Amino acid sequence: MKLYTRKGDDGGTVLLDGTRVRKDDGRIAVFGTLDELNAHVGVAVGLAADRDQAGPVATIRRRLTQIQSELFSIGAELAAIGSTKALQSIVQTTPEQVARLETWIDEACEPLAPLKTFVLPGGVPLSSQLHVCRTVCRRAERGVVSLSPQHEVNPNTRVFLNRLSDLLFAWGRLANHASGVADVPWQKPEA
Repeated sequence: MKLYTRKGDDGGTVLLDGTRVRKDDGRIAVFGTLDELNAHVGVAVGLAADRDQAGPVATIRRRLTQIQSELFSIGAELAAIGSTKALQSIVQTTPEQVARLETWIDEACEPLAPLKTFVLPGGVPLSSQLHVCRTVCRRAERGVVSLSPQHEVNPNTRVFLNRLSDLLFAWGRLANHASGVADVPWQKPEA
């Protein structure tokens, strides 16, 4: 199979049910953001690969790989919007997945000092990359919210992305903590 088909040269693409839409359709924009997020998560996995095999960074790495697969599923779910037949063949985001993310957030926050102020993104490269993932995840969430008035979007998908961004923030802090790097608190700029 060739990587190019020439079918999108006119600025269009096809959804799972065969519907042809322009590439600037809101659904396609969200797929693109999810793809970008998945690529950034892949960078985070790579940054975590050189670390220990049993500690918190190894857990983050394994879980990020699981999340990558789930992001692909979310893209398929959104590509099936409007087609009952296509949706029946897609694994849809569930409340159980959201609850699992909440459990992971709680686990990640256990060893961390409670937040008393905003934290600046940064620290070790893994933490910095997880913050990049968080911001792209927020953009994907906003894209899903934008789709909701025109399309019937699974509400669990929106909630999943919201919790995922919280988890990425918690993991950013945890990656720094595991490396002995303290949070950098936001400070009000001097006037």
